Amino acid sequence: MIAQTMTLEQVRQVGIDVLTQQLGCTGMIRFLQQSETGWGDYTKDREQWLGNPPLNELFDAIQRSEM
Repeated sequence: MIAQTMTLEQVRQVGIDVLTQQLGCTGMIRFLQQSETGWGDYTKDREQWLGNPPLNELFDAIQRSEM
């Protein structure tokens, strides 16, 4: 296959195949963990997940969880 005619998914799959052949499964996974930066905006997502509860609510929740 010529990389210019391949879809991004095809390029990714061929790359993973080559990494696996050369590094083994564990090496391929370790390489990907080092090179992939993730996606999205954690700060915005966190705000949607957690909101902005008042400190007294957080304090009460912590106290309840310790009992």
